[in-house]
Parts: sequence; C-alpha cells; structure tokens
Amino acid sequence: MIEKIKSIIQASIDTKQLLLANEDRIHTIKECSLTITDAFKNGNKVLFCGNGGSAADAQHLAAEFSGRFYKDRDALPAEALHCNTSYITAVANDYSYDVIYSRMIKGIGQTGDVIVGLSTSGNSKNIIEAFKTAKLKGMITIGFTGESGGEMKNYSDYLINVPSNDTPRIQESHIMVGHIICEMVENLYF
Repeated sequence: MIEKIKSIIQASIDTKQLLLANEDRIHTIKECSLTITDAFKNGNKVLFCGNGGSAADAQHLAAEFSGRFYKDRDALPAEALHCNTSYITAVANDYSYDVIYSRMIKGIGQTGDVIVGLSTSGNSKNIIEAFKTAKLKGMITIGFTGESGGEMKNYSDYLINVPSNDTPRIQESHIMVGHIICEMVENLYF
C-alpha cells in the first residue's frame, strides 16, 4: 500500500512537471490571467461550469474570486452556474441536461464576460453547448480539459489541456492552474 500511495503522488508530480515544461500552456495561463483581469476591469463577470468533481472545482474557483484569495479586497463578480439546484433540476427535466448552462448563459451572459468550463474529457455536452451560446453572445471561452481537449477545443478561445488522461490527476492540475490564475488576477487587479 505504501508503494501505491507513493506512485499516486508521483503521478500527480509527473503531470505537473509536464505542464511546467510546456511553454505554450504556461503562456496560455498568462493570457487567461490577463483576459480575466481585463474582463473585471471592464465591469464584466466570470462564470464557471462543470459536472461532478469539475462542478465542485468550478464552484471552488468562483469562490476564490468572489470571496478572496490572498488579499483582503473587494469581491469580484464570479459565479458557478450550477449552484441553483431548483433551476438545474427544472431545466434538466423540462428541456434537457445538455442545455442547463447554455440556457443560463442566454439569460445572464453579456459581451465581454468570460466563461470557464471544466471537463476532464473535454466532451461534456452541456459545457460545449454553453460555449457555443457564449460565443454567439460575444463572451470569451476558457476550457480546462485533459490532454486531448476533446470537442471543447473547437469552442475554446483559450484551452488549458492538462497533459494527462487520468481524471484525478487532471482535476488536481485544474485546481492548481485555477489557483495560479486567481493569484495573478488578484495581483494585477488590486
């Protein structure tokens, strides 16, 4: 069991080392930080979406902006789109689970807003539909995926595709990248 624990820790480290070694991905993280900062400075908001563990990660990252990260500062307009369970269950029942996020974006998305979609496969239909709607509204799309990028790569203005196909390792890296972006935005904005 000890060796298995060590191998899991090493797999997480290996994934992060691959991410660190890829200058294109590092540049994309920088560009996402600048884009989100500009959105906030222009009075826009950042919306997050995901499914399952990625929904929890989306909510976590939204809270880092709307609450605080390192600095005691004003709240920034960020929200995870799945937090209203009455809305989610009604739309999923009356229409389809595939449109839970796109329908919300039709209602509250504005030109210049940013949507961050987290999907380890990159193939979550509800996030793809959200990105399609966001593009029609003039929003900026940031995809957090696994290595292939899945279908989301076709709809992402910025794609952070973690170099792994292992869901837990991808999600661990999504949180790390999200924290980096939060820190960069907080430093740039305040």
